[in-house]
Amino acid sequence: MIERLVAIMARLRDPVLGCEWDTVQTFETIAPYTIEEAYEVADAIQRGDMADLKDELGDLLLQVVFHARMAEEAGLFALPDVVTSISDKMERRHPHIFGDLPEGGHHLWEQIKAEERAAKAETRGAGGALDGVALGLPALLRAEKLQKRAARTGFDWPDPSGARAKIDEELAEVEAATNMAEREEEIGDLLFAVVNWARKLGIDPEAALRAASGKFERRFKAMEVEAGSGFEALDLDGKEALWQAVKRCAG
Repeated sequence: MIERLVAIMARLRDPVLGCEWDTVQTFETIAPYTIEEAYEVADAIQRGDMADLKDELGDLLLQVVFHARMAEEAGLFALPDVVTSISDKMERRHPHIFGDLPEGGHHLWEQIKAEERAAKAETRGAGGALDGVALGLPALLRAEKLQKRAARTGFDWPDPSGARAKIDEELAEVEAATNMAEREEEIGDLLFAVVNWARKLGIDPEAALRAASGKFERRFKAMEVEAGSGFEALDLDGKEALWQAVKRCAG
């Protein structure tokens, strides 16, 4: 079945017979769509919409095929190489399943990943503990990954209290900022500190913020429904009263 999709993409990218939009795309122009499709997969899962999940997984698969086709055209690699690479990786990282290690070898996953990163660093030249954390990750997720990498080297608070105190310190620096550039930098430091505190508490900051955004969206829509066409005309006190009422009813 995948062969049909591969053939469709090859035709779309054909310089003579292909689609005028598809033929001019590059890795850089397609990357934002790849990220968007991954989020749409996550959204379908969050909503529990399995029919939509099927469609979104197809859209995400298309992105993989698209990138692989462009790489093949450039003589870099092709889709079978992508499949071989991930297959090899999964077998290598599960020696207790595909190798001769005893049951319970799943605890070696992070160790094996670290060894792979070290091997890459050796191949590419000098590297560090933070190498390989993708720049294109969502900001909260990338902050958490950087912090986890640093923590493996021992650069970490021993308990959540240190991370919590850092938030107060960063908040004070935001308030002390004297211009917009300083304020922006300090807000970034504050957000980074909040992510660190969440990590120390065992909370996924990306998931927590996504849930908070969803809660705000539900409550705001409930306010609009409750007030009807007169919502925008309400003053701030009226909107706040409505917000509190919605919170009590909808949670």
